[in-house]
Amino acid sequence: MSFQLVLASVGSATVQAETPASPSSIATLSSMVGGLIVVLLLIFFLAYLVKRFNLVPSSQGVLKTLAVTPLGQKEKLVLVEVDGQQYLLGVTPQQVSLVDKLTSPVEISPESFATRLRQAKTSQ
Repeated sequence: MSFQLVLASVGSATVQAETPASPSSIATLSSMVGGLIVVLLLIFFLAYLVKRFNLVPSSQGVLKTLAVTPLGQKEKLVLVEVDGQQYLLGVTPQQVSLVDKLTSPVEISPESFATRLRQAKTSQ
């Protein structure tokens, strides 16, 4: 008789293992997934804030990028300042070329960089 009792208890264990997940495990899984989504959204939101408000301290070195103007898909003009002297550089995927060493510094303002560059070139 005890042999039948052991088989009955083993048989009930296999029946319980084959049943679908209980509602409590589904709730736990959905809670974990929801928490993961909240954490990921928080990370992306904080990254956006750091980028938007420029909260990362920039290097206070001697090289400063003042303005960038795209000329094509991969070509651009870059105005950099090194120890108070401004340089206009042409940047392509293959090389960086010195276009001009500006004698009078260009003051960067909210108006377009191209307009200010034309003004600086005509005043020379």
